[in-house]
Amino acid sequence: MDTQSTVREQLLDHAITLMMLRGYNGFSYRDLSELVGVKTSSIHYYFPSKDDLVLEAVKQYSEEVVRALQSIDPALPANEKLSLYTRFFGKTLGDGNQICLCGMLAADIETLPETVREAVQAFFRTNEAWLAKVLAQGVEEGTLVAKGKPESAARTLFAALQGSVIASRLFHTKSRLEDVEAMWRVAA
Repeated sequence: MDTQSTVREQLLDHAITLMMLRGYNGFSYRDLSELVGVKTSSIHYYFPSKDDLVLEAVKQYSEEVVRALQSIDPALPANEKLSLYTRFFGKTLGDGNQICLCGMLAADIETLPETVREAVQAFFRTNEAWLAKVLAQGVEEGTLVAKGKPESAARTLFAALQGSVIASRLFHTKSRLEDVEAMWRVAA
């Protein structure tokens, strides 16, 4: 089996990285053609429009995140699950210069088609639902603090994590992300 990635996979991978660094409006097919070494007409073969490319990138990114969530052992205490989730979120930062793809696209949402808006909303809902379960478990165990309904607390937590990634990028430090996690832990 050929272990080299296909042109389509390379295009998606580079598009995701470029969007995490620059946003939707910060890259073009020309940028991708230079990175992958193909003509822009070849990119249009795989993705007729930039919107098609972005939608597929969101789908791929979301699937990777869901796989990461599913890989977290359900038997773990909630505070450990949250810690693993936060570390995973921190990996998104890379060298401190990237933002979660869907967080970045959420900032550009008014310039994107409805299909991408819906995919980004689904990404947020999936993360918030997972966090709600973890927070409910943590409150029950006494390892996490969450005021109000778990669903509301999860939306607040996810918004704080997204914001911390932006601030971490701004200040070139992952400590902002760690600060958010610490706010939800029960003091020892």
